[in-house]
Amino acid sequence: MTRALPPDRSHVATEQRQAASQDFDRLSTADQLALMASDHERVAEAVSHAAPALGAFIDALSLRMREGGRLIYCGAGTSGRLGVLDASECPPTFLSDPSQVVGLIAGGDAALRRSSERKEDDPDGVVGEFDALGLSSRDTVLAIAAGGTTPYARGAIRHARLRGALTGFLVCSEGEIPDGCDHFILLATGAEVLTGSTRLKAGSATKLALNAITTIVFTKLGKVHGNLMVDLAATNDKLVDRAIRTLCEFEPSLTREVAAQLLEDARGSVKVAIVMRSCGLDATSARARLAAASGMLRLALSQRAPE
Repeated sequence: MTRALPPDRSHVATEQRQAASQDFDRLSTADQLALMASDHERVAEAVSHAAPALGAFIDALSLRMREGGRLIYCGAGTSGRLGVLDASECPPTFLSDPSQVVGLIAGGDAALRRSSERKEDDPDGVVGEFDALGLSSRDTVLAIAAGGTTPYARGAIRHARLRGALTGFLVCSEGEIPDGCDHFILLATGAEVLTGSTRLKAGSATKLALNAITTIVFTKLGKVHGNLMVDLAATNDKLVDRAIRTLCEFEPSLTREVAAQLLEDARGSVKVAIVMRSCGLDATSARARLAAASGMLRLALSQRAPE
């Protein structure tokens, strides 16, 4: 039996052919690089234009995460890999629980290394993973699809809504908004240098948007002070060094040796070490003070220590 023709996606912006790159294979290496670099200038512009929609999503998400909700990314191919990447980088950056931000990709973790693109055609493909996660009304699901047509991502919106979760849809091409979508985020990156290859400009814009979402949300949750990662996981030499330098930012008179000892006394917690040093407290009292301030370092430093 002849297989039915797939839907015609010629109207999708990310599938258009770009006039500037039609002779890409005939350009010199220098000109190819210049074209790709100039084409990527649209990435920041797209994210900037999407700021109102991104901001509304971030504010709604942060309220839910403050109450114990989770952020679940869902996508296929490049979109799915970017979601998994962003989720995996949150624990070492913000000392967050790995369950707070979860990345789901069509085809499962095996698809991170080996393409399983046919899995993206199943609109119910995420159901089993939602079941395993126990997705609930406290959670937020952000489906990611550069072209906006991926059945797996669109289906994730529908199934998330059925469970009462907050929903968002992040795309790089205008199109029909799925039923049940609370927040529609358009990163209008346009046609790619390599026709249809959304790992290029669309992927870069998506990565920037996801970076913004988790960085701002975790800042709101007290994981950042100024522009310092005060809740990083000091698990290797690079991060221990960063933690030591962070302590020295708060008190420049500290030597690296004293800062290292302070960090050890705080069992590796930069925030606890800062409160210990700034407020003259032992580690137990510093933890209690931070807990009373809901983990917000700025608030803990401005309040009296608990009796």
